[in-house]
Amino acid sequence: MFNLFGSKNISLPKHNCVLPHALRLESLNKLVGKRVILASNSPRRKEILQIFGFVPEIIPSTFEENLPVSSFEDIHEYPVATASHKAVEVYERLVQENPDDAPDLVIGADTVVLTHQMPGLSSIAPEDTPFSSQDLLEKPVSKEDNLRMLLDLNGGVCEVVTGISLVYPVLEAPGYKIKSIEERTLVHFADNSQELLQAYVDSGEGLDRAGGFAVQGLGGILVRKVDGDYQNVVGFPAASFFKFLDLLLEEESDFLAV
Repeated sequence: MFNLFGSKNISLPKHNCVLPHALRLESLNKLVGKRVILASNSPRRKEILQIFGFVPEIIPSTFEENLPVSSFEDIHEYPVATASHKAVEVYERLVQENPDDAPDLVIGADTVVLTHQMPGLSSIAPEDTPFSSQDLLEKPVSKEDNLRMLLDLNGGVCEVVTGISLVYPVLEAPGYKIKSIEERTLVHFADNSQELLQAYVDSGEGLDRAGGFAVQGLGGILVRKVDGDYQNVVGFPAASFFKFLDLLLEEESDFLAV
């Protein structure tokens, strides 16, 4: 049989999360041949990362997302904490299952939708007003609840916050480090007619989405403007994530070193 490679043995990496079309960033070059895990089953996060030539192994976390929101002085810390718990759960589970093939990096992410004060209101609010005055918008429990949620958001603003936590091995106890960032984006809703809101609710798209809408789908018709990273609203702030990787590689001597 004709051997395209001659007599040389070609050794391919066991793990490969970087596709040929990815930008030649130092951080991505460092990840070639590494075992990188995305602790999420979100198809939107997977699709966003794949656009940039980054395809981590998908292993969803079993962490129950039940942290009490009231325990956070700043509600923006909630998705970061949830992302950290997701990443740590997957990292520890995989190390226990097969220590000889432990992850080099686990990525945890959590996206939430929060109510947001309208412009101008913050100037008259007391300085000590806690961030927890913002409400967390969960997935609607019914079409009626979806319509109520959209009527509340109509003509107003909500805030989409994604927490990203990276877990990677180090030599000191407990054997890993956690580094996290958050991304915030404001979504401005148009002043939509109730007929349009009802038509969107009837489509059923918003029932499985925090905040009751999907900006990348039919729900985009309800939105007037996005301030910040659009991909963050979809589910993953890729630009900030890749910058974060570069920053860790530059400032953390033990990042991807074990």
